[in-house]
Amino acid sequence: MPDRQGGGARESGAFTALVERHSRFIYRIALAVARNPHEAEDVVQETFLQVYRGNRWELIEDERGYLARVAWRLVVRRRKPRMLEQELSAEMLGEMSSREASPEQSAMDRQLEVWLHARIDALPEKLRQPLALAALGELKLVEIAGILGLPEGTVRRRIHTARQKLKHELMEREGGDHEE
Repeated sequence: MPDRQGGGARESGAFTALVERHSRFIYRIALAVARNPHEAEDVVQETFLQVYRGNRWELIEDERGYLARVAWRLVVRRRKPRMLEQELSAEMLGEMSSREASPEQSAMDRQLEVWLHARIDALPEKLRQPLALAALGELKLVEIAGILGLPEGTVRRRIHTARQKLKHELMEREGGDHEE
């Protein structure tokens, strides 16, 4: 075991490299859940501090997965219930909105965004959490499964179920407006 009191320049450099490799990724995970940049920054610092204090960081095989799990657990413990997943779908809505919308279209897009946020917030937490991690676009299913401590098939099914519920509710919403 390396000496953590003195002569740890090599160890310090290795830990610094670990932080540099993964801090932006951990920040994005924390931000996806906390939806607060300051809280996300705190979670990043707390994640690396916890990993360093655990004295096992050099033995981690899957750094990205391990750090993501630590960060996820920290932010979930810290978050306030009403903050979970607010503004989650900003990326999804960006694909639906036109770049140069008229004022009427912009108002309709804002209405849809508010409605979609409410629908996402109404999803059961077991569906909301995997959907939030999938929305990051950087995580593979196996990584999301590792973070949540669930089998990969369960995560796939929950993401699919969440998307289907939202799609069904959107179709019902639009069905009332577009009947011919």
